[in-house]
Amino acid sequence: MSEPETVVHPDAPTLAEATAGRVLDVLAAAQEERGEASVVLTGGGMGTAVLAAVAASPGRSAVDWSRVDVWWSDERFTEGAGAERNCVQAAGAVGGALALDPDRVHCMSSADDFASPEEAAEDYVRELAAAAAREGRDGPLPRFDLSLLGLGPDGHVASLFPGLPHVHEERATVLGVRDSPKPPPQRVSMTLPLINAAERVWLLVAGAEKAQAVAAVRAGAPVGHTPGAGVRGVQETLLLLARDAAGA
Repeated sequence: MSEPETVVHPDAPTLAEATAGRVLDVLAAAQEERGEASVVLTGGGMGTAVLAAVAASPGRSAVDWSRVDVWWSDERFTEGAGAERNCVQAAGAVGGALALDPDRVHCMSSADDFASPEEAAEDYVRELAAAAAREGRDGPLPRFDLSLLGLGPDGHVASLFPGLPHVHEERATVLGVRDSPKPPPQRVSMTLPLINAAERVWLLVAGAEKAQAVAAVRAGAPVGHTPGAGVRGVQETLLLLARDAAGA
């Protein structure tokens, strides 16, 4: 696993634009190497801003979007068309700018599909395994070239919140969450072992209210207190920060 490196940008818009360029570079390089690419998306303001910047970038033509697998690290377990769902927000940010293959856009299931977040989590595990089999992987996980994550003021990533047992999960890859302190309470989330299976993991953080959480991540705080401190990509871990989140 890689050790975190920090890159600080002047403000949130600059962070979004610069990160979009980095995303395009990673996906294009992956396709040059093996003909396809994959990315795990996050919700929240910065995640959506980066995706919108990717969709608006002239450099998006360097990527064959029909050969990109898109995953999500977590999702709100609500009705499928709910405006708060990460998948719905991502679709709004992209519009029609990226010619994605619908079969390779892996939204987490909603309350329209299953009665519980646990069932939705099990369904995502099956979808991951099916993708891994198509790729000819030995195990049940596909390749993730890049995972984008936000960081909450409390230090949470995905739907892994401080003090909840899900943070310490070592075996399961996707879990149902019923007691999220941030509404809605029911969610589906990748666990740290699955997040950390990505080749590159980038934390995208803007806002002075998150500076304390960023400091805890950089100091290597206990994962139970600051889940974001447990994030490590295989090849690369980046803290991509706006200056206010860096405490500068």
